[in-house]
Amino acid sequence: MPNHRLRDGMLKNGLTASALAEKLGVDPKTVERWVTQTRNPYPRHRHTIAELLNESESYLWPDALPTQRAVQISQSELVHIYPRRGAVPTDLWQRLLEQATRQVGVLVYGGLFLPEFNHRWIATLREKALAGAQVELLFGDPEGEHITERGDAEGIGPAMSNKILNALAFYKDLRDLDNVGIYYHDTILYNSIYRFDDEMLVNTHLYGTPAAYAPVLHLRRLGGGDLFDSYVASFNRVLGKKRAVWPEH
Repeated sequence: MPNHRLRDGMLKNGLTASALAEKLGVDPKTVERWVTQTRNPYPRHRHTIAELLNESESYLWPDALPTQRAVQISQSELVHIYPRRGAVPTDLWQRLLEQATRQVGVLVYGGLFLPEFNHRWIATLREKALAGAQVELLFGDPEGEHITERGDAEGIGPAMSNKILNALAFYKDLRDLDNVGIYYHDTILYNSIYRFDDEMLVNTHLYGTPAAYAPVLHLRRLGGGDLFDSYVASFNRVLGKKRAVWPEH
């Protein structure tokens, strides 16, 4: 049977069989067989294709790995769990950012702690964008209903909106860079997500508790796992609801 998920992913990303084959260094007929027949690519190719299509391997090839093996791989994607955000080593945020070469993604309401306590954060984001990395920054809409709800839940009221505006003041010098997108979102923030290529810090959220006191998961993507990719999919769904912070740019 044809792999409709793979075909759909290629169409959405404007990739023909020849274009995908060129990126993978394989024959176009090989790619055509992956799409039209029940043929699964080698693991190294599955990983690359999933990255190119922004989909998980388990979604594109659900039968490629036995269920238990896929579960074990996903468990191995968890590098470490910190009981609260303050327990994350202060140098880890910067180290992950410095190592990223392709993609940096931040999904928060405010995330003021990053530029406030790391004087190199903004400058490094600029360096990454100028070097070709795609930087996508999603902040809560200060006028959004979910920001109001979050402020009320934490007992800080409109201070939540002010935090967002304070954070954006740090990022305004990045708004003219081609590879940087700075957006508002008005969605429920189940997790704050900080992505650096194939590593990620996920700050889980607890109702009525400031994010600084909630646990953080350090994840590293592995071929065949779907834990990392599940958070990537969540990030992308919010990205699909974005609006520009500075529309004129």
